Amino acid sequence: MASTARRDAPEPPDFGILKRLARDQLIYLLEQLPGRKDLFIEPDLMSPLDRIANVSVLKQHEVDKLYRVENRPAPSSSDQLCFLVRPRVRTMRYIADVVNADKMSGRSRKYKIIFSPQKFYACEMVLEEEGVFGDVTCDEWSFYLLPLDEDIISMELPEFFRDYFLEGDHRWINSVARALQLLNSLYGPFSRAYGIGRCAKMSYELWRDLEEESESDGQGRKPEIGNIFLMDRDMDYVTALCSQVVYEGLVDDTFRIKCGSVDFGPEVTSSDKSIKVLLNAQDKIFSQIRNEHFSSVFGFLSQKSRNLQAQYDRRQGMDIKQMKNFVSQELKGLKQEHRLLSLHIGACESIMKKKTKQDFQEMIKVEHALLEGFDIRESASFIEEHIDRQVSPIESLRLMCLLSITENGLIPKDYRSLKTQYLQSYGPEHLLTFHNLKHIGLLTEQTAGETLTAVESRVSKLVTDRAAGKITDAFNSLAKKSNFRAISKKLSLIPRVDGEYNLKMPRDMAYVFSGAYTPLSCKIIEQVLERRGWQGLEEVVRLLNGSEFAMADGGLEEGAGGDAQRVVLAVFLGGCTFSEIAALRFLGKERGCRFIFLTTAITSSARMMEAMAEAKA
Repeated sequence: MASTARRDAPEPPDFGILKRLARDQLIYLLEQLPGRKDLFIEPDLMSPLDRIANVSVLKQHEVDKLYRVENRPAPSSSDQLCFLVRPRVRTMRYIADVVNADKMSGRSRKYKIIFSPQKFYACEMVLEEEGVFGDVTCDEWSFYLLPLDEDIISMELPEFFRDYFLEGDHRWINSVARALQLLNSLYGPFSRAYGIGRCAKMSYELWRDLEEESESDGQGRKPEIGNIFLMDRDMDYVTALCSQVVYEGLVDDTFRIKCGSVDFGPEVTSSDKSIKVLLNAQDKIFSQIRNEHFSSVFGFLSQKSRNLQAQYDRRQGMDIKQMKNFVSQELKGLKQEHRLLSLHIGACESIMKKKTKQDFQEMIKVEHALLEGFDIRESASFIEEHIDRQVSPIESLRLMCLLSITENGLIPKDYRSLKTQYLQSYGPEHLLTFHNLKHIGLLTEQTAGETLTAVESRVSKLVTDRAAGKITDAFNSLAKKSNFRAISKKLSLIPRVDGEYNLKMPRDMAYVFSGAYTPLSCKIIEQVLERRGWQGLEEVVRLLNGSEFAMADGGLEEGAGGDAQRVVLAVFLGGCTFSEIAALRFLGKERGCRFIFLTTAITSSARMMEAMAEAKA
């Protein structure tokens, strides 16, 4: 990777085809129910659906009215009902109630259930138990991949994180394998595959099995993606727990980016209306600041507004012909740019206000101290004060988890004290949340005595053994140690800086955390691609307790694919943050390669904490 250091990163493949395939398949499924019909959509499928087929497309294919799947009776008067849903048991009960209510009232209708991305056996069982299996027809909409931007593809499965890492539920692994199969058939064949984590290994193996079954022949096709790297979220919780300071990450933390777009409220738009804005590379202002450290953004925006004003001022000395050209060719573009500029300036001001209120600078200092392992007592006192002031239940949990994971577990006295204060401040209903965080290894208690540690190390050896796949996740959780300090030292995650770190002209990936910390996940990807495997990283793998793998397709020669060898598909199972995306984009620029991101969903510290919460924090 390093040897081919060229400045020009290849262009990303065209992912528009994924949208077209999804739209065509959905239209085909809707036409299977001829005539006018009402469509019931699960709330979390609404935004992805809007990116694939808007209301006018649905209307063209005889969809009459649209409803949300909710916990109340279906208001529809149509004779044909179509349900577009995720494969969830509670949704099946809702549909069964609709069908049974119609039976009771003697009404005859046609019902069709379209599962996205696939149907699970449990769903059919529920329909059978409720006595409606024979009354409905079931189909699958294989909508695995939603391109959010030119280099980001999301599976839009936020529940993946909780389902797999907390509940030990493997049902989504099949969806991941099928998504990889689709990408490989369209943009592959991938010549090299690397990965770390049990879920990554299972997904990879299932994908290879699917490839063998389908016997699709990729030979003769020019690949557009050469390398693939799969990583489990639990290999690096620290990065996801840190406060984001790149612009896109801050916008996500403050306004919550959903499905690639964000709702800017009146405090940003300076009017009484909210505006939905699509944040992607087409937004000329956003594309220039999205990966920048927040401290550089204001300077860029003010310079941009001066340039824009200068372009407007050119009108003063124009004659009629020049003015005509200016109005027909440039004015529309300038107005659009001006609108976007004012929105992003408004967003920056809003972020600044909120962060000033939350003692953001103080919090960043504490995070940096935790990452470096300094002033642990002071940091613990800050967290206690944060809890006592009831600043935010989610933020308090995040800081406790960061303290725990960087210190390889809290000492029992601190664990009990922080837990008691938290429950007193925010309510006893959070007790189950602590159980979940402990189970997943995010907020743990150090165990006293040598005996248990010896047992744990034996379990750890078992789990990292080649036979790891046969040991259950529940048993695996016994050995959940973070080992963050040792890994950090081994990979030099805390940069040694002489003087001030220049955030305007960053020299490494650590800029995404103000130069204090290089994201572990990104560092692993960098090292493995550089070494073309895990040689020399054995100690890191042992500390991570991961099931690593590296495979090269012997059928493809080294030089094959040309540019494709400089395109890397980074697959994050359990979610990926905008900070990691910014860091790998930076690495790509430095190394002359292009990273494409495939994630089960975009994540952040708040989303992770919410996924673990039993009480709505």
